[in-house]
Amino acid sequence: MKTVLVVEDSVTERQYLTRCLQQAGLGVTGVASVEEAQEKLSHHRPDLVVLDVILPGQSGFEFCRALKVNPDTSEIPVVICSTKGTEVDKIWGKMLGADAYLAKPVNPEELLCTLEELIQ
Repeated sequence: MKTVLVVEDSVTERQYLTRCLQQAGLGVTGVASVEEAQEKLSHHRPDLVVLDVILPGQSGFEFCRALKVNPDTSEIPVVICSTKGTEVDKIWGKMLGADAYLAKPVNPEELLCTLEELIQ
């Protein structure tokens, strides 16, 4: 079973994303901060990371960059899902290494299509 790490500080959004992903047959681990995500990554490597931008402590942009420059995690696809959905935000996310950028509210079909493209 493919696994996804969802990094989202909003409980409602995290539950929504988790439900969408589980219905698609994916295993999901949800965390509320970059610190929690780093802890999970130290024990298990997911097949994909879904990442919010506005998080307590380190931002999702910073965490995305950290994942992509680390040889141990650089190959994990990262999908940013954020309310920061301007073209500038999307370009910035891509520059920092995001494999995809979806604006909230996330369309479940778009999310699943994006994930199918990124994890085989």
